[in-house]
Amino acid sequence: MDHLGNGLVATYTLPEQEPSGGTIRAYLLHRAKPHLPPWLGWGATGVAGALAHTRWADSAAAGVGLTLASVVLTGATWWVGKGTSQQRRLHSAITVAASSAWLTGASLAGVTAGPLDDLYLMGGPALALSWNVRMILRHNPEGVGEGSDKGLMEKIGLARAQIGQAKVEPNRVTARVALEPGEQTHDDATKALGRLASALDLPTSAVRYTPDTDSSRRGEFVIVPEDMLAEVVEWEGPSNLGGSITEPLVIGRYDDGSALVIWLPGDPESGRNSTHGLIAGGTGSGKGDAALNLLTEILSRTDVIVWFSDPKAFQDFAPLRPGLDWGAEGGTETEVLVAAVEAAIPARTRWLGAHGYRQWVAEAAQQQNDPAHSCRGDGRACGCEGMPFLVAWFEEAANTLRALGDDAFTGIAQEARAAGISLIVSLQRPSYDQMSTSTRASLPSVIALGCDARDEGFALPDEVLAQGAHPGAWGNRRPGYCYVVSPGIPEDRYASPGRTFRFTHRAVPVMELLAVWAQRNGATADPVTAGAAVGVAGNAYTGRTDSGAPQSTALRAVNQEDGMDHGGLLVDPEDAGIDPEAELPDAQDGDDAPIFGQETGHKPSPEEARRLFADALAEFEREGRMIVGPKDFTDWCDAHNLSRSWVSLRLKEAATEGRLEATNTTGRWRIVPALAAA
Repeated sequence: MDHLGNGLVATYTLPEQEPSGGTIRAYLLHRAKPHLPPWLGWGATGVAGALAHTRWADSAAAGVGLTLASVVLTGATWWVGKGTSQQRRLHSAITVAASSAWLTGASLAGVTAGPLDDLYLMGGPALALSWNVRMILRHNPEGVGEGSDKGLMEKIGLARAQIGQAKVEPNRVTARVALEPGEQTHDDATKALGRLASALDLPTSAVRYTPDTDSSRRGEFVIVPEDMLAEVVEWEGPSNLGGSITEPLVIGRYDDGSALVIWLPGDPESGRNSTHGLIAGGTGSGKGDAALNLLTEILSRTDVIVWFSDPKAFQDFAPLRPGLDWGAEGGTETEVLVAAVEAAIPARTRWLGAHGYRQWVAEAAQQQNDPAHSCRGDGRACGCEGMPFLVAWFEEAANTLRALGDDAFTGIAQEARAAGISLIVSLQRPSYDQMSTSTRASLPSVIALGCDARDEGFALPDEVLAQGAHPGAWGNRRPGYCYVVSPGIPEDRYASPGRTFRFTHRAVPVMELLAVWAQRNGATADPVTAGAAVGVAGNAYTGRTDSGAPQSTALRAVNQEDGMDHGGLLVDPEDAGIDPEAELPDAQDGDDAPIFGQETGHKPSPEEARRLFADALAEFEREGRMIVGPKDFTDWCDAHNLSRSWVSLRLKEAATEGRLEATNTTGRWRIVPALAAA
């Protein structure tokens, strides 16, 4: 803290340690120590005067020299004290001038000549006592903004603010401040943060102001002089393997070294609400590492499943994909996933309500053996299978929002929390032209990484920016630096910068092992959630299986090269039943018919065309392509001599018959699984 010498904490010291001995003498000596220096200086001046008189008595040259030395010393004291407060500078100069003048007189005439002895006996103790009084006032816990603090407050525009005693912790100083009544508010304190950082020679992010919610003029200045985030810390594995999703998820560390955590489910005991999350940051800000930190923590818990959409084909998340309950690569697959989440919300909400849960808690994920949470209604336990927490994650969500519309997640964000579902949206710029304001308002949690300064208001609430948060200062120069705002985190932590753990190539094997662990030990979808997903997605939803661990990328490559049968024949499924040793069949009628140069097929009749159209929908359903539109029938139309306008009419008819349902996107329809349609 020495480099803060002329700053806010310069006038504060660490609490004094009590003496190790228990005697009254030791206690009194301990309390007197801080006040002894002025008295020692008084005694030393008297001894120096007596000794100097024995050498320079009646010496004119010594008189001239001592007088000049006295003037120079007084002037030097005044000059050196220009960095301190005006009162301290004046007090120091008066003390030096009086002491040097008496020493000059005593050296030439003697300590007992004239009034010198009386001046020494009366003036000396008076000066020593004045410094003792100053020390006592300096440690006044109420403080009045005097000393070097007052000079600092004048520089930053808060001259009449009152500073209380500072709380000094390792790499953190907290000072209470009371602004001038009727003249200054929290806005004045936040506007002064830049000047305060400049006065203390610190980066802007190292200085923060936390307002008192019960007062318009009281708050705290928080100063973190040393950036403990400069050192990169690599991810070494999940923090709580096998724990519950209700326990904190550790994703990094704060600038004072404490753990950076976030919660997703709510806690009725503490009053913490369930939350949806936003991960926002520009290119190169470390958004991928932040997402990996959060996702690995989620997959390491035993009562949660993850539905994950990534239009980038799981470029960053491939090692973790086997541990997901559902992974979609964007486009039509993501459209289906969104529709499945929408369908799961009312189904899960009904189940929770029927079992007496006002919100999802850890007990809801266990088999329902408690009569208090029974759906039977006769006072006995129902024994229903538990319902794990569900995380619906949309990576690179800007792509999905462009395809589905800026309000694609609005319904999910507004309704999913009551159903034990947490929505995670990750994108670079959460501006109003990317997502609807209703969706953004329904994402109360945010991990805000470095961004363009103009985008700060989209990522963080105004009150957090007012406290000193400034992600625009990082840009892409400090990957992983972030601010986290989320239920469960103290509000005075919102403006404290943190940094996520770094993922390197060394983390890939650990992530693959985590995915294997999640397959074998993680939760699987409950019948209610799985039923809602299958009812919408059909074969597109398979759920996470626990049939065995997948092979790593490296191991698969070795097995393919050594020719061993580790995963089945590498043949097309349609050729799997062919016996390579069987004799070829005899010639059949029509085998010699020419293939090329013939007329194209006939145009089907209306009845045949409708049958072919129904077969096409069934084929799409078998393939898991549950969202369709006219463009998906382009090749089919060419093969059957039908137009896209005819297909559009058939799609509308199928919607009327219940085989299709309209989506939020014009011209796109969701296939209703055949059993549900029947």
